[in-house]
This record gives sequence, C-alpha cells and structure tokens, in this order.
Amino acid sequence: MPESLLFEYAVIRIVPKVEREEFINIGVILYCSAQKFLQTRFNVNEERLRALCKKTDLEELQGYISSFERICRGGADGGPIGKLSMAERFRWLTATRSTVLQTSKVHPGLCENAEDMLNHLFTQLVL
Repeated sequence: MPESLLFEYAVIRIVPKVEREEFINIGVILYCSAQKFLQTRFNVNEERLRALCKKTDLEELQGYISSFERICRGGADGGPIGKLSMAERFRWLTATRSTVLQTSKVHPGLCENAEDMLNHLFTQLVL
C-alpha cells in the first residue's frame, strides 16, 4: 500500500478591490516536501471576474500569475525568491499580503501523489 505523505496547500485568489475584500478563487498552490513538489494551477474566469470588477487589468493579473509560476519552478528565472529552498518559496508565496493576488491560509493534508491532489483541489476549489 502506498505511503500517505504530508502536503500543504493554499487557494490563490484575485481581490480586484482590496478595500472591499471580495475575491474569486483562481488557483491552487501545493507543496509536498517528500515528493519535492511545488506547483500551482490557475484558471481565470474572465466573465466572473468582470462581474465582480469591470476594470480589472487582465494583463497585470497575468504578470502576477506568471511570477507565482516562475517562483514555484525556482531558479534564476524566479528572481531572488526563486533561488530560495522549495519550502521557503512556498512560505513566501503564501505569506499574508494585502494585494490583488492573495492566498488563503495554508491547509495540511495527506496524499499519495501530490500532482493528483493538486488537480483534485483545483477542480474542487477553483473550477
């Protein structure tokens, strides 16, 4: 029987008007140390986003999403944060902030396959 491994995840949210604290879930980030896994999945539903805020700059949002993805992959392409350890990058990405792109609190769980769990959480919490 496969071993259950500890993972941590957070939901990634777009908060178009930070002062209103309204948001839409647009992604999930998942970290599993045992599998050396740190990835995100995103889906921006423009229709839902426009219903919440007609003036959202989608190009700027895509830049923020790209930064999250580069930092998850690590290395020089992720800038100074991308050079940190996988755990440090996860903690940096999920730190509390008051910006257009935010994450939920971090939640733990157990899984056998981190990528399968990321896909499951993405389907359940974003789509």
